[in-house]
Amino acid sequence: MNQFDKNLPVAIGADHAGYEYKEAVKKQLESLGWNVNDKGTHSADSVDYPDFAHPVAADVEEGKAAFGILICGSGNGVCITANKHKGVRAALCWNEELSALARQHNNANVLCMPARFVPLELAQIMVATFIDTPFEGGRHQKRVDKIQC
Repeated sequence: MNQFDKNLPVAIGADHAGYEYKEAVKKQLESLGWNVNDKGTHSADSVDYPDFAHPVAADVEEGKAAFGILICGSGNGVCITANKHKGVRAALCWNEELSALARQHNNANVLCMPARFVPLELAQIMVATFIDTPFEGGRHQKRVDKIQC
């Protein structure tokens, strides 16, 4: 039903804990034909996660990105930050089923992952699942409509 617009790039960001995963996911997305707008960080040096979560969420909020991907150590910091943006539905996922449900039931538009708690291979599976899983709409749409304050 509600698939992502492949004419728009994917916004991606991470802090130092998610840097290596971000680089791998970026390659994965490019191999799938997506343009990627990398909001940083660009090294494993210690940084503050909101400095990268806000630009990713802003791109989603402003319609400049089809969806976003954020990665930090726990996934919590980037998820909390991204959800401060109007129209952003960031979901913290740590397995494939949650990644699918975030799309099916919540129409999530930002995938947040905990680099310190999931292996890279699983993170890449979650990315593919997030992209490939459509929003079901129906009874879920009325619930999603009630999210925004």
